[in-house]
Amino acid sequence: MANSREILAHMNGIRDTMKITNAMYLIASSKLQKVRKHVAQVDAYFEAVRDTIGDVLACMPELDHPYLEAKDARQAAERKKNGHRHAYLIVTADKGLAGAYNLNVLKKAEEELKQHPGSRLFVVGQVGLHYFQKKQVDMRDHFFYSAQNPSLSRARSITTDLLEEFQAGEIQEIYVIYTHMKNALVSEVSMLKMFPLSRKWFHQHTAARISEETFFPDPAAVFNQIAPLTMQGIIFSALTDSYCAELNDRMMAMDGASRNAQEMIDKLGRTYNSTRQAAITQEITEIIAGSRAQKKNRVNG
Repeated sequence: MANSREILAHMNGIRDTMKITNAMYLIASSKLQKVRKHVAQVDAYFEAVRDTIGDVLACMPELDHPYLEAKDARQAAERKKNGHRHAYLIVTADKGLAGAYNLNVLKKAEEELKQHPGSRLFVVGQVGLHYFQKKQVDMRDHFFYSAQNPSLSRARSITTDLLEEFQAGEIQEIYVIYTHMKNALVSEVSMLKMFPLSRKWFHQHTAARISEETFFPDPAAVFNQIAPLTMQGIIFSALTDSYCAELNDRMMAMDGASRNAQEMIDKLGRTYNSTRQAAITQEITEIIAGSRAQKKNRVNG
């Protein structure tokens, strides 16, 4: 059994760890509040972009464009003649200590790779990058983006990289796998199709809107310009949503770690007190025994 000095050193070590977990909790909490405000400020803009595309499709329901899903099965079959390769934008974190945040995203990506072997990955975040490098999965060598502090500029750069592959015919469908924070307690992995854009999704958001719009020079030209902006919005939304979920999961993980550390300290404190009491009792017993032995020697002497 450990002595009281060893137990005390163990308790001090746990207290030092608690200082770190508490600091990480506060940092994550502060960053989360800033990211949420940032998301709220740009949501209205991308809703307007989405509604504009819905208006274009309402005016030209038969519009055929590489950025749009095929209108019928015949068109879809023609697009698949030269192969049909999937690509996935995987959003992970740059570090751990966030519960199962990274694990859940990587697990979903593995499932998709099994269903669509030969898919190409575009990975955001150091955790996912190192994981798939070890797996030797097909990834773009120059695609290095941090998961920290997502911005429109980063979303624009990612969109450019993906569209280059899409326009070159290297990939035909692009999906984003990210973590969606449903509320302060629950986060879940989501997968969203980015390209080609879903006709049904835009129709659902514009079905209740009745408007007559004028497009210059024509709806097709407007769509050609605004479709990449929609993709930027989807990517930016995924990056910010994932970052919010990462910070929230880190807060929960650090809070749980701090509570567990406090429980360990309380348990060790009881053990320390018990050990100290036993040591004191042992010392008193030895003193009494020594006193009696000396008294006995004086009597016999």
